[in-house]
Amino acid sequence: MTLDPIHVENIARLAYGIAGDVDTTDHDDLAGTVWNDWLPDLRRDGRTVIEPVDDHERRRAQIDDAALAARPFETVHGLDSGTINPTTFKNGLVVDVAHAAMASEPTDLDLHRDRTIVATVHAGDSTADFDGEWTERDEGHTRQRVLHAPRVNRYAEGVVHALALYLAEGTHALYHADRVDDLLVLDGPIYPKELFTWDDRNPELGALAREAKPRAVVENYVRLVERFVERDVPLVGFVKNPSSGTVVRSLAREGVEPPWPDDTALFTRLLERRDADGGPGDGSGTEVPGDETRAVGERVDDEITFTTWFHSRGGADETMAADRDALGIDRELAPALYEPTFMVLYDPRTDVTYKLEAPYAFTRDRDTRERLTRQVLADVAASRGPPEAVAKADELARIAATEKAALRRAFEDRFDSEQQSTYDDHRWGKTRL
Repeated sequence: MTLDPIHVENIARLAYGIAGDVDTTDHDDLAGTVWNDWLPDLRRDGRTVIEPVDDHERRRAQIDDAALAARPFETVHGLDSGTINPTTFKNGLVVDVAHAAMASEPTDLDLHRDRTIVATVHAGDSTADFDGEWTERDEGHTRQRVLHAPRVNRYAEGVVHALALYLAEGTHALYHADRVDDLLVLDGPIYPKELFTWDDRNPELGALAREAKPRAVVENYVRLVERFVERDVPLVGFVKNPSSGTVVRSLAREGVEPPWPDDTALFTRLLERRDADGGPGDGSGTEVPGDETRAVGERVDDEITFTTWFHSRGGADETMAADRDALGIDRELAPALYEPTFMVLYDPRTDVTYKLEAPYAFTRDRDTRERLTRQVLADVAASRGPPEAVAKADELARIAATEKAALRRAFEDRFDSEQQSTYDDHRWGKTRL
């Protein structure tokens, strides 16, 4: 049964009561204060968790100029991993399968054929052992294995998902590292941050992150950084949906009440530009003069806005900070070189905020920072979205809904056990072949 028009109208009227209590001008002023007074040296528990790598500026670039500018990197490789999502079976097994692929721009069809596949299994039976070695199929173009996840009392679905996803991605990246000549862009963060957040969720998960198998997954990424530093080829991560809360949580701990749910909302506030004639500002003087072709307060959409680079040592990034132990993994380079750094850019045409991450080993060099910045600006400006190599990798690694259903059915047949269904599966029409 759908809502009647009167119900829609009554719900819409609730917005009047909500809007009356929100003063966005105050938000603008606070955003400017955070940028000017806090982000140059944001501390938490006596540690600096956010600070500029060098300059501390917000910048902007004409979209058309950026899109047509020469790319600093002649070839770009992208890498992504997709999964079927965790599936629980009636025999007690919880399974997820991840499938990683690397793409290149310009296209390399032989590389695109190569895949790494990992099936991670959690079993309630402590005597079971599903671990397998890497095997090759498809004339050596596919490498695959089964990983038996460490046993947990809770969060089994999250564990199998993270281990499958990151083992496939990290292994594929390492195995094909020498195919990358100029730049590798991971689809997502540069480290397996979902594993780094386990400690915040549950003590059992925190202890699990330091066990051999999860540590081996993380170690792949540590070795990946070292391999690319050795080859003098930059490695970055393009985060399409950044969700960090380091800044807003640090502000809250210092007694500042942030109105933003996460850091992305804060940076969007800082980077979005609107017509100065009645439009909200950002506390920084980046408003533009009135334009008769735009309505008052309309978003200015002819320029991409972006920040300079920051160190990040809080939240999920704390694990790889120089003053932390990286889960006990041996680091061959100076610990500071593994620290995540980031810049944020905002595309007003789509109203989307992205984050570009890179280890400090690469962004410590000013010229490399500028080249990475120009590259991502050009790619986003031209594509209205992620860089082309990332979009290609996403397409290669994605497992379609019908394929997921077919794979789950294949597991049912092999296990001689059905999936554990829920009411929502029936309510929302979960695909079953």
